[in-house]
Amino acid sequence: MDWKNKIDKTWTLFLDRDGVINVRLIDDYVKNINEFKFLPGVLEAFKIFAEKFGRIVIVTNQQGVGKGLMTLQDVDSIHDFMKKEIEAQKGRIDAIYVCPQLKSDPNNFRKPSPRMAYMAQHDFPEINLEKSIMIGDSNSDIEFGRNAGMYTILIGDEFESLFEFAKTLK
Repeated sequence: MDWKNKIDKTWTLFLDRDGVINVRLIDDYVKNINEFKFLPGVLEAFKIFAEKFGRIVIVTNQQGVGKGLMTLQDVDSIHDFMKKEIEAQKGRIDAIYVCPQLKSDPNNFRKPSPRMAYMAQHDFPEINLEKSIMIGDSNSDIEFGRNAGMYTILIGDEFESLFEFAKTLK
């Protein structure tokens, strides 16, 4: 990971949500704020990331919306809560991209499709995907990053947690 030492404000960090930032509910979806629990060290990690990266972007598949288990407003409420907690600890999130469609929807842009990365690049033209890192906890997260031309980190493989990675950047 010799690229790790090159990270500066020209770099972008892309993060999956469930299983990376918060506890993943097995065979279920985080449907409201009460079900959203930060993983240990995440708030501290975001403070480090805010100092190191020019942009911090969340990309998350939320198929529970397509299944009717929650609404986009529910997801927005969860994200508002998440952002406020992170900002209170001197971290930040610049944008959150959500794919609410079902896998079966032919027009979906779920990971591993790189379309959410392209949306971020459209909104923030300074994003250089070759100077971006995708951190996720699933193969589709890693495929997403690779499909967009990013460096990738699989949580549970190279690093046990987001905080473990953040500590290497200090």
